[in-house]
Parts: sequence; C-alpha cells; structure tokens
Amino acid sequence: MRSHVWMTIGLAAGLVLGLAAATTQHPTLITVATGLRPLGTLFLNLLSMVVIPLVVTALFAGVAGLGSVRRVGRLGVRTVGFFWATTLAAILIGFVVAALFLPLAGVTPDQQAALRQAALADSGVMRHAAEQIPTGARFLVELIPANPVRAAVDGNLLPLIVFTTICAVSAAGLPEEKRRTLTDVADVATGALIRIVGWVLLLAPLGIFALVAGAVAQFGWSLVKTMAVFVLAVIAGLAVFIAGVLLPAVILVVRVKATRFLKASWPSMAMAFSTTSSLAALPTILAAAEQDLKISRTVASFALPLGASINRSGSALFQAVAILFAARLYGVALGVPEMFQAGAAVFLASLTVASVPSASIVSLAPAFTATGLPLAGLTLLIGLDRVPDMFRTMTNVTGSLTGAAVVAALEGDNLK
Repeated sequence: MRSHVWMTIGLAAGLVLGLAAATTQHPTLITVATGLRPLGTLFLNLLSMVVIPLVVTALFAGVAGLGSVRRVGRLGVRTVGFFWATTLAAILIGFVVAALFLPLAGVTPDQQAALRQAALADSGVMRHAAEQIPTGARFLVELIPANPVRAAVDGNLLPLIVFTTICAVSAAGLPEEKRRTLTDVADVATGALIRIVGWVLLLAPLGIFALVAGAVAQFGWSLVKTMAVFVLAVIAGLAVFIAGVLLPAVILVVRVKATRFLKASWPSMAMAFSTTSSLAALPTILAAAEQDLKISRTVASFALPLGASINRSGSALFQAVAILFAARLYGVALGVPEMFQAGAAVFLASLTVASVPSASIVSLAPAFTATGLPLAGLTLLIGLDRVPDMFRTMTNVTGSLTGAAVVAALEGDNLK
C-alpha cells in the first residue's frame, strides 16, 4: 500500500485506541495509549533532524539557480513577482479563513495546558525556543544573525533562512560555471535529504499512531472535532484563493474565460491532486500551457519549472491556517507582532517546500519556532495531511499555470 494509506491506517488506529481509552477509562487501555508516546517522540526527533540542512540546501538551490538577475531580466522579475505576490495573498487569506473557522473548534484551557505540557515533554529543545521569542524591533534585528551557525544550533531557523537567501543571491551573480558547481552540490544534497525524509516517513504510521492515541485518550472527541474544523478551514481557504485571486488574474490580465482556463488546467490539477507532487504534474502543465493556452515555449519553459520550484501559494495558505490551528491547540496567544512574525516565517519557509508529498509539514518548522509553537504539533498535522496536501498541491499547480499565462500576456503573447 502507498504511504498515505499507511498514514491513514495509523491515524485511524490511534483514534480508535485513544477514543476507546477515553470512553471506557480502562486502566490498561490508558496505559497503552499514553505509554506509546516515546515512539512518537522518536519519530518527531528523526523528522526534526533533517529540518536545518534541508531548509538551507533547498533554499540555496532555488534562489541561486535563478542566475544573474540582470541576465534573467524582465521575464524573471515578472514571474517571481507574480508567485511571491500570490503567496502573500494566500497567507493573508489563510489567516482570515482560520480566524473565521477555528473559533468553531472548541478547546478548553485545561486541554491547552495539558497539550503544552505534553509538547514540552516530547520536544525539550522547544522549551528554550519558546522562552526566546523575539518581538518588535528585536525581531527585525535578529533577522540578520551575527552567527548563522549559532542560529542553527539554537534552532532559530528564520535568521538562518535570511542568511541563506543572501548567500544564494550572491551566488546567483557568479560566472555560470562557478554558480553551477554550487547549485549542483545544493541540488544533490537536497535530493539526499529528501530521501532521508522519505525513510523517516516510513515510520510515520507508527509515530502518528503513538502520538494520536495518547492525545485522543486524554481529550476524547473534542480533539477529533477540532482537527476536522482545521481540514475544512484549509479547503475553504484554498477555494477562496483560487476563486478570488487566480481566476480574476486570468480573466482581467490574460483576457481568457475562466471556463477555458479551468478546462485546460484540469488534467494538471487532477495529476497534482492524485500525486501530491508539483514535479510529477510538470509534464502535464507544460503540455496544457503550449497546446491549450497557446503560451509561448520561451515563457512556459521558464515560468513553469520555476513555479514547480518556488511557487507555493497553496502551501503558504495551509501553513498560515496550521499556525493559528496549533496556536489554538496549545493556547499560544498571537497578537499583531506575532502574526507579522508568523506571516514572514511562512513566506520565507514557503520558498523551501520541496515538490514531494507532505513537504509543507517539514518546512513548517521555521514558522513554528518563530512563533514559539512546539514542534510536537507537527505530528498531529502529519496524520491529517493527506487531504489538505491533495488540495494545496492542486492549488500550487493552478497558481503556476496562472503565473505563466499572466507573464505571457504581459510579454505580448496572444492567448485568446
């Protein structure tokens, strides 16, 4: 069976055991459910192990691979500008939708306190991070790390992302042969780390089973209903983003009917929905762009592979909802400064999302650390991730095709 089926089985088994323990209050069931927590902690530690190197190599390869900004010129500026603008819009929509939906997920103060205590027990490194949350002017100052290695050791990934971005932009201006040497190394390292993530995810069903069983045994149906609200909020947010941002861009800028665009995009959307991988859908997107939408090969061959690498608007929206969801679960208050930190962290972290299933969960770590949320919350999200992953990958692919069409229209292509 595929990995997502095993994850679903692990989640279902954890729910059954946890609900049985919570409903019957049988000592043996409670002991088994809570005694499995160390297995979940082991899985969490394995997943956290690759976060820092994966963030660094993926971000460096993506930014440095753009080449000289002067050489890329107007096409690169327009393409990257569209992807980044829609990512910011997606983050904003995610926060708004989460603020509307998540109050429906009832979590009592006692449950929040217990979840925080469990998270501290699961991930001791997060205790220090939660106590060192920078705010206001201190946050802006600490975006530039005096010692990037120290930032990595402390688990403060947001300054590390800024440092890596600066290095990547510098590398992009090097001669082609030297830049290619650096990006090839980063690409190979990223591939190796993604393979490690794949190995770790083989243990995901057991880790999910262990952590979900313990959490549900403690809180019963209330936590299950809360998770259902989270999934619905993500799907609703992605629907609003496609209908309110992407399709208006197609209608107003590209001057193409929404029905024609959706008809041309549907095979790519279906491929992305079923594989949860933007790269797997890339051949279908290229065919739709050139054959159905009449986008020039120059624009399509540049914008679409670039979009498969850096366009993560759907992932960014999911991450924005996930941050507010985790904050509600653990009772962490997020004011305006904290929301700004969360938005900045999600935007920067979205640049590091690999084109593989469930990668958005791994790349949430910088956003969690920036806002003081425990990494233990990621394990709950992994168990729920298959359904949101299908919808957000479909949204990423739709956004990439929209970006290519918008850039082609701005470049003078006739797509009518």
